[in-house]
Parts: sequence; structure tokens; C-alpha cells
Amino acid sequence: MAQQHTHRVAVIGGDGIGPEVVREALRVIDAVGVTLATTDFDLGAARYLRDGFVLDDDTLEELRSYDAILLGAIGPALGDTRIPGGTLERGLLLRLRFGLDLYINYRPFRGVPGSIADGHSFAIVRENTEGPYAGEGGVLRHGTPHEIATQGSVNTRFGVERCVRYAFERAAALEVPKVTLVHKTNVLTYAGDLWQRVTTQVASEYRAIAVDYNHVDAACIYLVDDPTRYGIIVTDNLFGDILSDLAGAVSGGIGFAASGNLNPARTGPSLFEPVHGAAHDIAGTGRANPLAAISSAALMLEHLGEMSAARRVEVAVAEFDADVHQLTTSGVTDELLKRL
Repeated sequence: MAQQHTHRVAVIGGDGIGPEVVREALRVIDAVGVTLATTDFDLGAARYLRDGFVLDDDTLEELRSYDAILLGAIGPALGDTRIPGGTLERGLLLRLRFGLDLYINYRPFRGVPGSIADGHSFAIVRENTEGPYAGEGGVLRHGTPHEIATQGSVNTRFGVERCVRYAFERAAALEVPKVTLVHKTNVLTYAGDLWQRVTTQVASEYRAIAVDYNHVDAACIYLVDDPTRYGIIVTDNLFGDILSDLAGAVSGGIGFAASGNLNPARTGPSLFEPVHGAAHDIAGTGRANPLAAISSAALMLEHLGEMSAARRVEVAVAEFDADVHQLTTSGVTDELLKRL
């Protein structure tokens, strides 16, 4: 009998409903027979409000030693102004992405019954460490009538190509393989030209995969009008951030949307998290939908090489036909476990 491997996973429950949905995801992982050695990290809004801590070098290096990171949700309650804007986004989430080189944000979607995307599966591959989020820019004469603010979009050939290649590799496994580049090449002529040329070059190595291009504003219309036209969407950091929220909406809501912040080169751990926020208003009420966190855990299992277990969870979520609005958070997991 083969010896079971134990995976070391850092768990960041975070804020609001984060710890609740992570707890359910870990229940499902245990049910499919995968052994994890977990360590909890107290990070997020609650930690910052308690002692001002966000993420230091030592903690980042400690996280680097794990096989994967499972995150629930980060953020203060709506209307809580005690945390300066961008403190957690840049100091924690973006620092993890940049520091661990999580250069792919992979977001798969499957339309739940009754949604616009009903039954259709597609995914967005978003470049995760460049674009406007790289932090290039500055401000002059702040707070005066003559204030000037600039925010540049950083796009490197290296960063764009590794993102596009990942998209084509994902598309190769689809029943109908197709990659759609989404950008704004008619206006963003420098960055758009780079993305277009790289996509054309990489496409020449994947002749069996259909290739298309949409301007980002058109893609917003198409996602609402007919999401079945998409297999894999590949795009930059900002457009991917916006489109993935829209894709969650047309697929049934972000309560079902999973994501993986991936380092495919495996020079550091990848991070898996549901797309939804901390939702402090329903924390502790048992009303949080854990399926996004559970699907994120399935992505983590796939990344860890536990392919059979990951597939079992994916199928159980895809076939889940109970009304999540009529069940408690743990009740949703109970129903899901019956399908495993």
C-alpha cells in the first residue's frame, strides 16, 4: 500500500466569514482522504486593528516554506474607516502575490442552474503581478487644485508570455479548446500590441486551439449576452480583476467563485481563496455559502498533485442541487459530503 503524503498548508482564515468557510473546506479535504499538516496564521483586518501588524519579512519567509496557502477572506466591516485604504490590499494580498511570484490568477467558473451561464464552464487566466497593480506612478502637488496623479501599467515580455502560455496549456485540456485574448489594443497601443504579438506567437505552437480577440468593453457585453462563447479568457491584471467579478455574477454569484493565485514554476507556494469578501454582516449567522472556498480547496488539491481527490470534490460541487439559501454553512457541507 502506497504511503500517504502529508501536505504542509498555511491557513489564513482572515476576517468575517473567512474562518467559517475555510473550516468547511478543510472538512471536505479530510473527507476525501487527503492529509494536511496545517498552521494557522493570524493575518487580516482584525490583526491590524489589534496591533497594527500586516505582514513582515519574517512571516513572508515562513509562509514561503509551505506547500500551499488556503485563505478565507481579508477586510474590515463595511463602513469601518479605521484602516487606511490600501493597507491590507497592498501590504498583505499584493505583497503575497509579488513576494511569492504568484503570477497567475486562475478563476474557473461553472454556471449554476438558472444563471446566465447555466451549465457552461469557462475560466479566466489573469496576469497577477504586473499591469497597473505593479505600483508604478506618483503624485505631485497632492491636495492642491493643481494635483497631478499618474498610474502606469507595467507589462514585460517575460510576464505576458508566461501568462499566455499558461492559458494555452489550460485550454489544451478543454473539450472545445479555445483561448480569447481580452484587452484594449485600439487605445492601449503599447501594452495591447505586446499582448497581441505574444498571443499570436504562442498560438502558432498550439495549432489545435482556436484563438479569438475581444476588446474588454465588448467582452463585458458578451459575458452577459452569451458566456458560452468562451473557453479560456486570458488578460492583464486590471481587466482580469474586473471581468472575473462579472463572470462570477453571470455564473450564479461570487459565493460560488473560486480562485487560485498560482506560481506554476513552484518556486514558492500557491495561494487559494474564494473570490468573495469577508461579509462581516453575516459572520456567525451560519448563512455564508462555503462552496467557493470548497472549490478553491479543490484547486489546491489539484496543485498538490491530489488529482483524484480534486476531481471528486469538483464533481460533487458541480452536481450540488440543494438550495444553499435554505441551508446553514455547515449544512451545505453536510449535503456535499453525501455526494462524495
